[in-house]
Amino acid sequence: MAHNESFVSRRPRYAAGPVRRLQLLGPWLSRAPWVLVTAFLGLSIAATVAIAIWPDRVPWGIYGFIVVLSGLFLEPRLLLVVYIGLFLAMAILGAYLGELKPTTTGAQIVTVATMMLMLWLSHARAQVGVVGVSGESMLVDMRDRLRAQGELPPLPASWGAEVALESAYGDGFAGDFVVASRSTDGVTLEVALVDVSGKGREAGTRSLLLSGALGGLLGEMSEGGFLQSANNHLLRLRWNEGFATAVHVAVNLETGDFTIGYAGHPAAAQFAAGSGRWRMLSGGRGPLLGVIEQADYPRESGTIRRGDALVLYSDGVIEARDKALVDGIDRMLGRAESFIRTGFEGLAQRLCDQAAAGLGDDRAVVTIWRS
Repeated sequence: MAHNESFVSRRPRYAAGPVRRLQLLGPWLSRAPWVLVTAFLGLSIAATVAIAIWPDRVPWGIYGFIVVLSGLFLEPRLLLVVYIGLFLAMAILGAYLGELKPTTTGAQIVTVATMMLMLWLSHARAQVGVVGVSGESMLVDMRDRLRAQGELPPLPASWGAEVALESAYGDGFAGDFVVASRSTDGVTLEVALVDVSGKGREAGTRSLLLSGALGGLLGEMSEGGFLQSANNHLLRLRWNEGFATAVHVAVNLETGDFTIGYAGHPAAAQFAAGSGRWRMLSGGRGPLLGVIEQADYPRESGTIRRGDALVLYSDGVIEARDKALVDGIDRMLGRAESFIRTGFEGLAQRLCDQAAAGLGDDRAVVTIWRS
């Protein structure tokens, strides 16, 4: 049977349900912000009265709760109004209670420091036009969309494929991504593994933007024109220090014939069932994406016979600071040699888990095999 899976980081799934429901408050809050300001000022008055009546039971920390809560849902100028009211209430109450409520000065310093932090966070949210927790929800949507674009299409019964993606230090975003497509007649499978400059969250937004564009090009361009079109797209974006490496393979699912091209990306590895050995394809041709205009990207041809497999990977799988690149390649092939004794299923994830870079870099592996 066909085996077609995509693996991502094995961290627990993010429980987005409550956050998405809170996100619905955003439009209402933007239409009636002074209602919320009044509510927070009312909470401040209630806290002040409570401390005045029960000074030995109600702590100064209740003001800190209001500071954080209002900082999540108010834009900076409205938040400043609430904070001024809070500080005045705390100062007047501290002077009124005197010795009945000690540590007033220390509590005021901590509260003001928290106010400054929340004003900074509120300003950062205002720059992207989000309110409350909607910003975090947007990031979750972006992350999930990036991963969904890397899911492989259904394959015939005699074929299998897997994708494994791991971000640096377990971040939710990675600079490596995969896009895949199967032709309308079902004959051709195309897969592109792309490594955007940077790693982790710093490359996450560029990965999302680029994956959408390359996903649209995949299957619409000729096999030989995909990398050229991708290069032209990056040049038009004019990113500062923005470039990418890529490997693109197109496989005929009826004959097993494939063509593969590289844009500054490490060469793929192929397992030959006849010899029982792994070998590196020649690869290495073609410049980085987004650097040179009218670049040429030659392609290599081959065949995946029954029992054969093809492995695409990013540089995080073979590169390590204290080792030569050839050592990383030998290490990967050695791992792959030992893993295939139990079949190709799960090979992509195992190679990611035992990458030369460890957790310090993004890692991606795509395996395609024919049974």
